[in-house]
Amino acid sequence: MAKREAQHNGQKTQIRKITKKAKLAVEGSFTEVLLRDVRKILANASLQEVETEELDEEESRVSVYSPPERFEEIEVRISELSSTGDGLGLSENSDHVYVVPFTVPGDIVQAKVVNYFASDHYTLTDFVKVLKPSPQRDDTRVKCPYFSKCSGCQFQMLSYEDQLSHKKTIIESAYKNFSNLPSELVPEIGATIGSPLQYGYRTKLTPHFDGPPGRHGRGPRKNGTERKGFTEVPPIGFMLKGMRRTIDIEDCPIGTDAVRLGMARERARVAKEISTYKRGATILLRESTTRKPKNLNESPQMPLMETATKVDNVDGNINGIDETSKTDLSGKDLVRPNSESVAITATSCDHDEDKSCITDSNATATEYIDSFVFHNTAGSFFQNNNSILPRFTAYIRDHILPPIAPSEKPIKYLIDAYCGSGLFTVTLSSLFSASSGIDISPASIASAHQNAKANSIANATFIAADASALFAEVTYPSGETVVVIDPPRKGCDDNFLHQLLRFGPRRVVYVSCNVHTQARDIGVLVEGVDGCRYSLESLRGFDFFPQTSHVESVAILNRVVAIEKDIMRHVIPGEVRGGGASEAVIQ
Repeated sequence: MAKREAQHNGQKTQIRKITKKAKLAVEGSFTEVLLRDVRKILANASLQEVETEELDEEESRVSVYSPPERFEEIEVRISELSSTGDGLGLSENSDHVYVVPFTVPGDIVQAKVVNYFASDHYTLTDFVKVLKPSPQRDDTRVKCPYFSKCSGCQFQMLSYEDQLSHKKTIIESAYKNFSNLPSELVPEIGATIGSPLQYGYRTKLTPHFDGPPGRHGRGPRKNGTERKGFTEVPPIGFMLKGMRRTIDIEDCPIGTDAVRLGMARERARVAKEISTYKRGATILLRESTTRKPKNLNESPQMPLMETATKVDNVDGNINGIDETSKTDLSGKDLVRPNSESVAITATSCDHDEDKSCITDSNATATEYIDSFVFHNTAGSFFQNNNSILPRFTAYIRDHILPPIAPSEKPIKYLIDAYCGSGLFTVTLSSLFSASSGIDISPASIASAHQNAKANSIANATFIAADASALFAEVTYPSGETVVVIDPPRKGCDDNFLHQLLRFGPRRVVYVSCNVHTQARDIGVLVEGVDGCRYSLESLRGFDFFPQTSHVESVAILNRVVAIEKDIMRHVIPGEVRGGGASEAVIQ
C-alpha cells in the first residue's frame, strides 16, 4: 500500500534503488533479532496466502515486488511489534516487510524509505507521521518533546501494561529463535516485573556533542596547522534514530531529578566554555546519594572515599567510559568535571537522602538498595535504575536456593561471576557459608572489597581475574555451590560455558541485559557436555528501562544428574540419543 511522494528535502528525486545486503549478523545483534522477526511475519503471511489459494485458486495472485525509491514516502499498516521495538508492516503483496520505528500494531503511518535489503526482504524506514492511530496508541502519554526523533525511547505512546506484556513476548521469541531448545524444555515465562518508576528512574545519562567541522583525525594537521575549534555551540544530546548524528536535547524525562538538573547545568557550562574544545566530548551525569538517619543518635552512612559532587560522561552507551584514559570509547574527550553541586533531598519515615549529580568519572558515586550501601567509581558500570533494584535483588534472593530436600546436602557456597562492585555477593552472602566474587576489572574488585566492608560482610572474597579462567582455583564442592552469571551484552564465550559445565555447580542463576545471547548460552548449558547438563527451572523479565525495548532476564537452572553414565548429551524433540538412561534434577 504505497502512496508515493518521492521527496527529499522538499525536492523531487530520481535515485537509484538501494539493494544493500544486510551485514553478516552475529547472534543476539540488532540485525539478527530483526531478521528473525521479519522472517516470522513473512512465513505467517505465506501460510495465510496458501490457505486463501486453497479456498479459491482463481483469486490467487502472483506478482513481483517493486521496491519504492530511497527517500520515497509510503503508507504502511503496522501488524506486529519487533523485539527491537520497531513496528513491522507487510507490503501489498505480503512478500516484503517495512520496518518503521515509533509505531504499534494497528497504526497506519506515513514512513520514509531509508535502506532496502532485497535479499532479506525488508526495508528500513523513518517514521514521518501517524495517519490513523491504533487503539493501543495514546500520544497523550508521551512526555518527551524529542520522542520519535531521539533513539533512546520507543514506547512512550504505549500503556505500561502493554510495554510489560511485549517484553514478555521478547523473552519468548528469544528462546524460540536462539536457544535451539524444543519448547518442552523451556518453562512458561513469568509476567515481566515492572519498575516502580516509569519516568525519572535513570541514575546515569551520558549526553555528548560532536566535534567541529573538519574534526576527523587527531593531533595537528600534516601541514603543521592546528585544527579549528568551535565557532558556535553544537547540538548536545543523543543520537538521532537511525542516523549517526547528534540532536540537541535540553532535558530527558527518564533521568532522575538530580540527573536532569545536572544536565541543565552542564549544558550551560559547556556552552560557556565551548571555545576551549577542539573536538567532541561526552558528559557523565551520575546520581549519588547520601543517606541521613532521622534518629539523631545514629551517624549518617557516608561514602568510604571522598565523593565528588559532579560528573561528565557519555557516548549514549550504558558503558561509555574508558577508565584508563581521558576519552570515552568512541574517542571523544570527557567533559572536564564541574566543581559545583546540585542536590535534591528525598525523605522517608526513617531517613533523609541528599541526591547530587556527579560529573567526574573517577569520583565515587553512592547508592542504596534497601539497607545495603554501594560505592562505585562514577564512570564504571552499575545498574541504572535504582527504583527496581530492591525487587530485583529480592527476587534473586528468594529463588537462588532450591526447595529443601532432606536427601541432598544444602547449598553453602556462592560464586558471583562478572561480579562488578559486588551487587550480588553483598546482597546474597548472608545465605551462604562463603562467597567469592570474580571480575576482570581491578577497579571493580577494589570497589567490591569496599562494599563488603561497608555492609559488614565477613564471608566474601574477591578476585581480579578473567571469568573465562575463574574455575581453575575454585575449591568449593560443586554439589554445594551456586553460580551467579551476569555477563556483558555479548554473553558468555564458549570457554567460560565449558568451564562451568566441567565444574558442574548444583545451581546456576543467569542474569542478562541481552535475552537473546542469554538464550543462546542457556541452550549450551541445557544441551550439556562431558556428562553434565542443566534443566531450565524458571525465566522472568525485569523492566529496568521503561519506555524502551530493553528487558533484563533472570533464568534459574538446576544440574541434571544422569543415573547411567552413557546418558545422551544432545536433546532434540521426541528423541534421546545415547540410549534410554533416566535422569534426575538436583534441587
